[in-house]
Amino acid sequence: MTHRVGVIGAGPGLAALHLPTLARLGDLFAVVHVSDAGSGRAAALAARTGARWSTGTEQLLADPDVDVVAICTPPEHHAPEILAAIAAGKRAIFCEKPVATNVADAEQVFDACRAAGVALIVGTHHYYDPAWGRARHHLAATGGPVVSISVTLALPPNGRYHDVVTEMSEPFAMRIAPDLARPEVAAGVVRALLTGLAIHDLPLVRDLAPRFEGVSFARALAPIGFAVGFVASGIPVQFTTVMLPGGVDALWRVTVTTTRDRLDVAFPPAFVHAGSAGVRVQTADGRDTTYDRDPDDGYVAEWRALAELIDSGLPVEYEELLDDVRYTVGLADEAASFAGVPA
Repeated sequence: MTHRVGVIGAGPGLAALHLPTLARLGDLFAVVHVSDAGSGRAAALAARTGARWSTGTEQLLADPDVDVVAICTPPEHHAPEILAAIAAGKRAIFCEKPVATNVADAEQVFDACRAAGVALIVGTHHYYDPAWGRARHHLAATGGPVVSISVTLALPPNGRYHDVVTEMSEPFAMRIAPDLARPEVAAGVVRALLTGLAIHDLPLVRDLAPRFEGVSFARALAPIGFAVGFVASGIPVQFTTVMLPGGVDALWRVTVTTTRDRLDVAFPPAFVHAGSAGVRVQTADGRDTTYDRDPDDGYVAEWRALAELIDSGLPVEYEELLDDVRYTVGLADEAASFAGVPA
């Protein structure tokens, strides 16, 4: 069965990411309507699939041909747009991360989804990447307890892959470096990057260390980035992210160290369709294993997961999705407080 998709938001992410992904899944999905917020981009993007286009959300949500809504707008719009889609009677929703920027809004969203029986997938594509399943299987099979987790992102200028790769709103998604000497700006950068960028990998971290305990350190990094350390389930976790003008190609790596080995998961740059992440395992006795990459990536996998939810009628793990929000918001709020303290 082909599910008919209406996309709210016509930014570069739709052009570079979701339209190519859905084109690979033509047996499952067809884009039939695209709306923008007045930018005028929807018309050109809709033409790529022969879809209709409109401005705002009213016409799209009233379109009887749309049964699946994809929300690809800035984070602060996600919760109200999900609620509007539910009120319009749509049966399934794909929402870019995060679902909401605070816990109260997230609780309202998931309560509404549960009451209406709406299938919901959140676009945290690293979690859906086949490589993460492979890595998780290795960790479970070897049984070595996790002793540390680190996530390292070195991103080239946004324009190399996407004009707004962090999907943040003003004032932090800007091409000039923010004044990190101002505590409120440093705090805002750290919170925005954690909720808009680190959220790619926080569900993976929560998979291994589900109980957030507290932040150890947090600071904003010039020109735009952050370094945050925290403890979860007794495990030290470190996130380091920096966007460097004129920098090298992206590095996006999750490293998990156990008492037995070190496991590296290297993800392709965002908005690049290059198959799954790479997984490498180095053991204490000198063995070095690199797993083959899967031709499918997390972008394809998350949309397939939505199709499976719709077609099977299986229950959505709303509480798990809500726990992801609680984890992220708790970390982001505490880290912002650390980063906002004057030096």
